[in-house]
Amino acid sequence: MELIQEHSDVSAYLAADETIDHGHPLVQETADALWTATGDAYSYAEAAFEFVRDTIPHSADSGDVRVSWRASDVLATRNGICYAKSHALAALLRARGIPTALCYQRLTEDGGSDPAVHGLVAVLLPGESGWARQDPRGNKPGVDARFSLHGEQLAFPVRPELGEVDYPVLYAAPHPAVLRSLRESPDRPALWRNLPTAL
Repeated sequence: MELIQEHSDVSAYLAADETIDHGHPLVQETADALWTATGDAYSYAEAAFEFVRDTIPHSADSGDVRVSWRASDVLATRNGICYAKSHALAALLRARGIPTALCYQRLTEDGGSDPAVHGLVAVLLPGESGWARQDPRGNKPGVDARFSLHGEQLAFPVRPELGEVDYPVLYAAPHPAVLRSLRESPDRPALWRNLPTAL
């Protein structure tokens, strides 16, 4: 699949905003600690991915009913669904000058029912030929996402026969439908009812 940049200027994928608030002290502290342990962009990107994937449980797995959406809040509460975890990873990577985009899939339950949009990121590392998608959702039985620059190892490879879709656009900011569902949901049960079913 060919990934399509929403913006031609790569600097758009380094920007901070209310959601990807990489100027926040907690984001900066976390980025500094990870950088100190690694020291180069490639090792740092993998360490940041594994940090978000492994130390911030997906709230559907943990049972946490809180809804976080801002990157600094995700790091503070150690809680979030796929979108929130993607925001946190994007903030950590952008904090170290690594262009990071938000991207999405349309997934379904087995049998093709209950479609929902799933969030992940794509990174552009120095010297690489293009963007590489990464899924920090969090592993569990049947899900084994790994950091990879050559050959995707996502949580959920799409099944076109069930109407699933990889959306090719690389967004610099969260998609409005995604952000609206997070911000307007007082708890995770409400969020589950508000998840976008398509973009």
